Amino acid sequence: MSEMTFNLRVWRQANSESSGRLVDYTAERISEHMSFLEMLDIVNDKIILEGDDPIAYDFDCREGICGSCGIVINGVPHGPNPGTTSCQLFMRHFKADETITIEPWRAKSFPLIKDLVVDRSSFDRIIATGGYISCNTGAAPEANNTPIPKDIADEAFDAAACIGCGACVAACKNASAVLFVGAKLQHLALMPQGQAERDRRALRMVDQMEAEGFGACSNEGECEAVCPKEISTKHIARLNRDYMRAAVKQALRP
Repeated sequence: MSEMTFNLRVWRQANSESSGRLVDYTAERISEHMSFLEMLDIVNDKIILEGDDPIAYDFDCREGICGSCGIVINGVPHGPNPGTTSCQLFMRHFKADETITIEPWRAKSFPLIKDLVVDRSSFDRIIATGGYISCNTGAAPEANNTPIPKDIADEAFDAAACIGCGACVAACKNASAVLFVGAKLQHLALMPQGQAERDRRALRMVDQMEAEGFGACSNEGECEAVCPKEISTKHIARLNRDYMRAAVKQALRP
């Protein structure tokens, strides 16, 4: 098993009020089979033994399904591998002695907490305004009782794969969250169960997104390029259509 050394430049910042800077560290005796976060664990062990404050970063599942591990690696949210979260990125994808720059998501609506950790509760507040079906229909019916064309079901499933990590926001020059909101809207809007609250959901979630301070979409596609679940930007077009239709219907309502 080969071992490698890496030169790290890590963003260190005590809190949102203090100034931050890139600090140099050396990651030694790193196996090519380690994940990126396991490599950071090794570095933190050394920092702690030296009596310093370890690098703060967020994670939970380490299986690529929760999205909490989001960091910017060499300028790319989640790093160089498409369709991969930071926790599922392995050190064999880097060259020995390579310099790796590690930074947090940078967006006004994701205020920094410490080092690489940001507050993404703005996403939770958007979901709370309508990202659900509120009708109490009792026990779930047999799935085959509601016929849904396979292509529609596949589209809804692809949208539902969004893990809300925020990479789309971090990659966008406008810090736009429309890919996230579009995915969360469309996985419900495409299904029959989501129709009753479709208009209200679109209006509330988009309005909350704007209230949180996220920017507008300029259709450049960085969000799709870095999304670890490869959510398509076609959901942005569907979001715009649903929002405009709901806004017109609201304006025409007596």
